[in-house]
Amino acid sequence: MSVTIKSEREIGLMREAGIILATVHEELEKFIRPGISTFDIDKKANELIKSFGCIPSFLNYNGYPASVCVSVNDQVVHGIPSKKRILEDGDIVSLDAGVIYNGYHSDAARTWAVGEITEEAKKLIEVTKQSFFEGIKHAKAGNHLNDISAAIQEYVESFGFSVVRDLVGHGIGTSLHEEPQIPNFRQKRRGIRLEPGMTFAIEPMVNAGRYDVYWEDDDWTVVTEDRSLSAHYENTIVITDGEPEILSIRK
Repeated sequence: MSVTIKSEREIGLMREAGIILATVHEELEKFIRPGISTFDIDKKANELIKSFGCIPSFLNYNGYPASVCVSVNDQVVHGIPSKKRILEDGDIVSLDAGVIYNGYHSDAARTWAVGEITEEAKKLIEVTKQSFFEGIKHAKAGNHLNDISAAIQEYVESFGFSVVRDLVGHGIGTSLHEEPQIPNFRQKRRGIRLEPGMTFAIEPMVNAGRYDVYWEDDDWTVVTEDRSLSAHYENTIVITDGEPEILSIRK
């Protein structure tokens, strides 16, 4: 499948999907607190997404059993919500969610503090978020995909953190995962040349320790191999004739 160029109509629909998803994340941030289960978060996310007349992108995607991925502490991504996993003061929790609006997806992730967290955890969350913005400084027509990837890696590693190698960002549109794959680390090839109308989900996954990860027995939950903390930040964007537009943040 080649990289698709979206029309103005399609971008408009993805913009609507992104605004809805941004609102869902804002409401979930207010909901996060010690003592709730990751199942509670999924239930809330499902209700919010459906209240906008949307479909949760992740529910039943390749068999994934929930509406939002809820990953705690050393879980990098794809944590499966559970009534047994209770958030505690000092945890960090990454929420990765998507919505389908009139056939078009939006995808975004945030990492939040649960109560009071360590200075290292605060720094990890801050650097992960900022690395996304460092990357999209290069998300301009005429640049190459690797310009984004290299900028993310350079920023993250300047703080002594590492970017996960086994998972990457992706194109997005009528399918949740479209071409191209978007690594968060430098490639030997420059990658595709960016063109207006390309829509991407750029998602740095950053570990406090080494970048190595493994999959737990459920075949979904990805965990840092050295059990260090991990944070995740993601938005859906569109390449334009000027600066990239972030579709999953409300202005």
